[in-house]
Amino acid sequence: MFKFWFNIPFWQRVLGAFVLGALIGALFPEVGQALKPLGDLFIRAIKMLVAPLIFCAIVSAITDLNDGQKLGRLGAKTIGMFMLTAIIASAIGLTLGTLIDMSPAQALTATEQTEKVIPSVSQVLLNFVPTNPFAALSEGNVLQIVVFAAIIGVAIQKLGEPAEPVRRVIKSGAELMYQVTRMVLQLTPLGVLGLMAWVIGEYGIASLLPLAKFVGVIYLAVLIHIVVVYGGFIRTMGGMSTWQFFRAVFDAQVVAFTTCSSFGSLPAAHRAVTERLGVSKDYASFVLPLGATINMDGCGGIYPAVASIFIANLYGIPLDWMDYGLIMMTATLASVGTAGVPGTALVMLTVTLNAVGLPLEGIAFIAAIDRIIDMARTMTNVTGDMMVARVVARSENLLQDNSTYKEARESA
Repeated sequence: MFKFWFNIPFWQRVLGAFVLGALIGALFPEVGQALKPLGDLFIRAIKMLVAPLIFCAIVSAITDLNDGQKLGRLGAKTIGMFMLTAIIASAIGLTLGTLIDMSPAQALTATEQTEKVIPSVSQVLLNFVPTNPFAALSEGNVLQIVVFAAIIGVAIQKLGEPAEPVRRVIKSGAELMYQVTRMVLQLTPLGVLGLMAWVIGEYGIASLLPLAKFVGVIYLAVLIHIVVVYGGFIRTMGGMSTWQFFRAVFDAQVVAFTTCSSFGSLPAAHRAVTERLGVSKDYASFVLPLGATINMDGCGGIYPAVASIFIANLYGIPLDWMDYGLIMMTATLASVGTAGVPGTALVMLTVTLNAVGLPLEGIAFIAAIDRIIDMARTMTNVTGDMMVARVVARSENLLQDNSTYKEARESA
């Protein structure tokens, strides 16, 4: 029984669980809702890994990348790619939102929406640095964990030989967490089954009908961005075929789609990037946590652009090209500026609406289907992280010469 199960390729197990969960949720909504604990169990197991995995992986990556100049260049290239794809994502969202009429087929009812407090610029900057690193680890504050781990990694580099025992312990800790991650990821089909059954059973198809055009435009923008933009970068700069790339990252995409968590998708993304895309563990351990924190093509690029136009149309407020430029600039900058803030997508949309002078009350009309949209947003973010990992790693000769990479290189 178990031998047969594990003989099935992992991505096929995940896809099968995805389809089965969707069918159960659609045909038997009550059963689908009852399966939610399976998804919750998977998410809890993933969250258990995130803090120690990120800390050990980043410290290990920085200490192994001994060249400080190279580390700075890697950081600049990585963040530059994140910013570039965010601008392109905003442009795609604005273009489709303008060209396609998203007027709802029937009158919308506003949903009760909890107001989000937007932190000041100074507060955002202060939130980068933990007052208590142990509290940051226990609370899973990923942004603060990343900063603290980077400081520790640089300090170990500076000390050299006296810090060698600490470096070896953390390096062993990283390898240990990679192994635990591989074990936990075997729960992925079970988690995907429970989450998809619950989402479809809880929200149903009927809840999408009044906002079908709005959801459709976002999913179309996501599809174009992932296939055309990410696929284009992979083909021209990543040195592999788009088909090979998407086949390699498929299971990580499904995890991101069902969990709606970039951080929760880190273990699956790390496995895909290192084992199938050929990216070195050191760079993967650096780029993926950073991307999960600041790369927001879905949340900060596509979503605010489309939602802003939708809300403007809803209230009959005309937008000009200056407004479009402001939306693009604000959404892109907010995607980095609100890193680590809870409810990031909503905060970024609030910032964008404020910048253009659109009514914040419009958020209430689309809040009911936010989970459905969040699935696409998160999948976009995580796919972008993996694309950047491959492209930058190739440009810096940080690819492993394993069999999977050889296959990808031959098919390019």
